[in-house]
Amino acid sequence: MTVRFALLASALLIAVPASAQVAPPPAEDEGGLSVTVTDENAWQDLQLAIPSFATDRNQPTPANAQGTGALALELSRVVYNDLQFNSLFRPTGPDSLPRPAYADITSPQFGTWRGRGAEMLVQGFVRAQDDGRLMVGCYLYDVALNDELARGGWVVQPADWRRAAHKCADLVYSRLSGESPFFDSKIAYIAETGPKDNRVKRLAIMDSDGANHRFITNGQSTALTPRYSPDYSKIAYLSYVGERMRIYVYDVGSGRQTLVTESSNATMAPRWSPDGRTILYSMATGGNTDIYTVPATGGTPRRLTDTPGIEVGGSFSPDGRRIVFESDRSGTQQCYVMDADGSNQRRISFFGGRCATPEWSPRGDLIAFTHITGNFRIATMTPSGGGVRHLTNSWQDEAPTWSPNGRIVQFFRTAQGSSGESSIWQVDLTGRNERRLRTPVGASDPAWGPVLP
Repeated sequence: MTVRFALLASALLIAVPASAQVAPPPAEDEGGLSVTVTDENAWQDLQLAIPSFATDRNQPTPANAQGTGALALELSRVVYNDLQFNSLFRPTGPDSLPRPAYADITSPQFGTWRGRGAEMLVQGFVRAQDDGRLMVGCYLYDVALNDELARGGWVVQPADWRRAAHKCADLVYSRLSGESPFFDSKIAYIAETGPKDNRVKRLAIMDSDGANHRFITNGQSTALTPRYSPDYSKIAYLSYVGERMRIYVYDVGSGRQTLVTESSNATMAPRWSPDGRTILYSMATGGNTDIYTVPATGGTPRRLTDTPGIEVGGSFSPDGRRIVFESDRSGTQQCYVMDADGSNQRRISFFGGRCATPEWSPRGDLIAFTHITGNFRIATMTPSGGGVRHLTNSWQDEAPTWSPNGRIVQFFRTAQGSSGESSIWQVDLTGRNERRLRTPVGASDPAWGPVLP
């Protein structure tokens, strides 16, 4: 079921001690640091201190066997890891910082933090409510100006405490970078087990930081290429047993699955239109693989391409007016763009090597793709095919997917050798801060969903 959060920006005035009776936070353009992020930005040197969150008193909670005091530390660790691995700052985490008292959360000891070289300070608290839920507060301060820049608060079920931490990280990220947030989001992927020549592939989901793994399918059929719907309520994916290829839509809230289309012909790569009404996919018939669309609720497919060769749909542009795809009609695997009705097809990749698995950025300014030139590398280009930038340089990186704000590219990497194990990685648009997301088993075909409602 969809988790509902209660925003407590104003309620925070009564959620903490009398020292918290402060004025509302300043508007976004008032005081403090404001940074506009561009794709050319190197990683910033902004010193960000994230000490342990505090609690009014240690109370039992299902979220942590040791109570709210231990949970407060875990909350701050999640915020720290979010901002360390996926953002534009140089944070110091709670395990190497003094632990503030509860009363300090809304009245920081700015001199202490200046003495530690901190420019920005993130503090928070957690309280157990009488109804069993948790109240989590988050504050961002400019240490140099002795000023509060932003605050937020959320009431959550104990099992959803990590979402409150991600919301806090989103608050900090948005206020300091000027960009849309992405930490409170989920990733669908394919969980892989078994030997290389007989893999079991199951649909799975996890949080954006690799926590809270959940397997959706049982492995009796092979699952491939999942994608979240624009409203986050559903996942489209390919499933097959034997020669029957099926595209299903899985409802995340109810667990129900709806069959969209099925065929004995090779079918691949379902992708949503931005309005969630249509699914783009590819199917092989009569020796040709062409691109089709079909209503997301099922219905009659419509073919968009009809040229000799293999054509596989990539994704819609954010405005839904164009589609980027791959085709070997020129003799090699290259990337093309066409209008959403299939007209005006034109090649955009003329930079050598092969171009595969293109995915349009949610910002609309770039297309991520797999550049094959001996090895497989993740790269980006403009929608016209210019400005190619390589983000990775490993043996086999492929199938990029974008963070909701278009700042991070995620992909899967296949290891060399007999194991052929796949794992999920991500990298910033500058090509920096590459890291692996830990999964309980092998993982491929990641699909980053939008920010949770």
